[in-house]
This record gives sequence, C-alpha cells and structure tokens, in this order.
Amino acid sequence: MGFGDLKAPSGLKVLNDFLADRSYVEGHVPSQADVAVFEAIATPPPAELCHALRWFNHIKSYQSQKNSLPGVKKPLGQYGPAGVGDSTAAVAQKGAAAAAAAAADDDDDDEVDLFGSDDEEDAEAARLKEERVAAYAARKANKPTLIAKSSILLDVKPWDDETDMAKLEECVRSIQMDGLVWGQSKLVPVGYGIKKLQINCVVEDEKVGTDLLEEHITAFEDFVQSMDVAAFNKI
Repeated sequence: MGFGDLKAPSGLKVLNDFLADRSYVEGHVPSQADVAVFEAIATPPPAELCHALRWFNHIKSYQSQKNSLPGVKKPLGQYGPAGVGDSTAAVAQKGAAAAAAAAADDDDDDEVDLFGSDDEEDAEAARLKEERVAAYAARKANKPTLIAKSSILLDVKPWDDETDMAKLEECVRSIQMDGLVWGQSKLVPVGYGIKKLQINCVVEDEKVGTDLLEEHITAFEDFVQSMDVAAFNKI
C-alpha cells in the first residue's frame, strides 16, 4: 500500500482519489497519519485535485499542534490504498535490514538490546492512544441526545463569467466534515453574464461554523472569489 511519490503529480493524484470519500487519511479525526502524509508533500496540491487540496489546507491549520494529535506516526508506505508502491518506505526497509545484519555480525554487541527502548516507546505510545480513544468514547457517550443544528444558505461567488461553475460546485461539495451535510444548489445570475453558486447545507453547531466553512471554501482560490451567508436558520 502507499501513495507513491507525493512530490510527483502521480502521487498527488492517488492521494486525491483516496480522499474523495474520506475526511482524513485514517479515522474520523486528524491524527499522526495526516501529519506523516502532509510532511511528505512539497507544495500544496493544484486546484484540480480538489479533495487533496481541501485536506491539505485543513491539516495545515493543525501544524502548530501537530505533536498533540492522536496516533503513532508510521512509515509513509503504510498509509494509503493497497497496491501502490512507496519507494521511500522500500529504501527505509532496506536500510533497516542492513543495520540488523551488521548488528548480528558484531559479536561484541550480543548482549546489547538494540531495540529495547523502541519497544518501550511503542508500548507507551500504544497505551496513550488507548487512553485517548477511551476518553474520546466517554465524551461521546456523555453528550446530550439533543444536537443543535442550523440550516445555512451560502452564496459562493466566482471570479468572472469564464469560471467553470461545475468545477466550483464540485470543489465546494468535496469539503467533508463531521457534522456537515450538503443540500440542494442552483446558479443565480448576478449580472454581466456572471452567475453565483447558491448552495444549502445543514451543520451541527458544535462542530461546524460559518468561519470554518468560509476558510475551506475560499481555499479554492482558482475558482472562488468570496463566500457570503445568504440565510441562517436554527433547526
């Protein structure tokens, strides 16, 4: 498994397809898996890879707190779809095998536990992960059954009359977050042959706000000029 070379267009295409129906690389919250893949990308994905760009901008906002995200960072080749090779992981595996062989040939180091500290760190990381998962599950279980929701009508404006509105809407709908459901949409003329996208969504108030929606939508700067809230109603 893996994404291939994430510094090349082919690798970014694999990542974009992988994120078409996922919010994160693993699970339903940002984790060390997202940090590992993010750090392997040299530059932001191009606008046509809207799923990868949406994910990239979202994970970028966590960089100041990336070390506190849950999970244990694994080699890059252990993330992504099956059947895609990762040359970086292969090189790392060969290097590890060579180091192990050299250690086995050194009689003076027979009684030295070269990997004991790593095992202890892995066990500690696994214990912390279990504690965080248990705490998260407890918080979920204690949440009230009544969830506050809102219906929001958004106006998304393009740059000009040459903007591909179908692609603009595809980019907007590619934004996937826990507590966000996209609804109906239509194109509304604004003058001079320009049309804006008017799209409805339902959000859980505790998880998704208009500021977060605007941040993600305006990140598609090749298509989107601005975003306004046309209507906001509590459900």
